[in-house]
Amino acid sequence: MGPELHLQMIINRTAELREEADNHRRARQVQAARKVRSQGERRRGFFGKFSAA
Repeated sequence: MGPELHLQMIINRTAELREEADNHRRARQVQAARKVRSQGERRRGFFGKFSAA
C-alpha cells in the first residue's frame, strides 16, 4: 500500500470517527435536555416572551 493511499484511509477513518462522536454528543445533549425538562425546569426566555404583563 502506497503512502498516499494509507494517508487517505487515515483521513477517511478520522472523518468517520468524528462524525460518530458528533452524533453521540448530540444524543447525550438531547438526553440531558429531556432530563432537565422532566424535572419541571422551564426556560425563562421562552415563557418571558408570552407573559401577559
